[in-house]
Amino acid sequence: MNNELVVYIDGEYYPKSQAKISVFDHGLLYGDGVFEGIREYNGVVFKLKEHVDRLYRSAHAIMLKIPLTKDEMVKAVVETLRTNKLKDSYVRLVVTRGEGDLGLDPRKCPKPSIIIITDIIKLHAEGAKENGITAMFSWVRRNPVDATTHEIKSLNYLNSVLAKIEANANGVDEAICLESNGYIAEGVGENIFIVKNGEILTPPTSTGALAGITAEVVVELAAKLGIKLTVTNLTPFMLFTAVEAFFTGTAMEMVPIREVNKRQIGNGKPGPVTKKLMAEFHKVIEDPTNGIKA
Repeated sequence: MNNELVVYIDGEYYPKSQAKISVFDHGLLYGDGVFEGIREYNGVVFKLKEHVDRLYRSAHAIMLKIPLTKDEMVKAVVETLRTNKLKDSYVRLVVTRGEGDLGLDPRKCPKPSIIIITDIIKLHAEGAKENGITAMFSWVRRNPVDATTHEIKSLNYLNSVLAKIEANANGVDEAICLESNGYIAEGVGENIFIVKNGEILTPPTSTGALAGITAEVVVELAAKLGIKLTVTNLTPFMLFTAVEAFFTGTAMEMVPIREVNKRQIGNGKPGPVTKKLMAEFHKVIEDPTNGIKA
């Protein structure tokens, strides 16, 4: 019996091994498109409406007209999960400019393509959440807000790929990207938070960072727990001297940072604020009211 997962492409399902797009698709040729990574927990698609809203904001920013309404997109994601009979999974929702020619002109792409992939994802080895991970500052600066900014969740992730290559070459788990003035922007695909003097600090999106949905949950949890949280520019020195630090992201969820550029963060272990937030975050993702049932 074939249990191969299927992929949604423009209203049709294709076996994973046969799911294809045109070599003339501008998403492939130029990174011209937008995407979302979404989590499903115990049959509930976490913050699906929020992810779809962000997808449409990104598409609007690059003048890409998505050929489904938001409600239709939500339905397509849910039906793809049901078709694959998945209950705990990772969803990659992609909208490309579509098939065109070898020129840049998006007017040559008459019909955008919608792709929905449902599978599993694992970013780090076992024990990352319990022990924390290592990181380093990359030479690769974040694209500025007046360029291909990471405020738009586009298919052009070469900026992040280059930083990840550097992290891999230096034997650390993740890279941290600075913006053009030297302030911390984010990780290669994660928002970053630090803890100093009992207060949580995180960079603004004006550094070119993505407004993360998991990060927004952390902001809400901090308010609920009575922990002061400030959005402000962060320097490498502020991170080196923080007592705690952690990444957030849909795929990564929440992961503590124990070391940056060989400098130990705090006591080198997940701190009390981080652990408290992680415990509360786990409660949030277990609450079926925080998503849409698949």
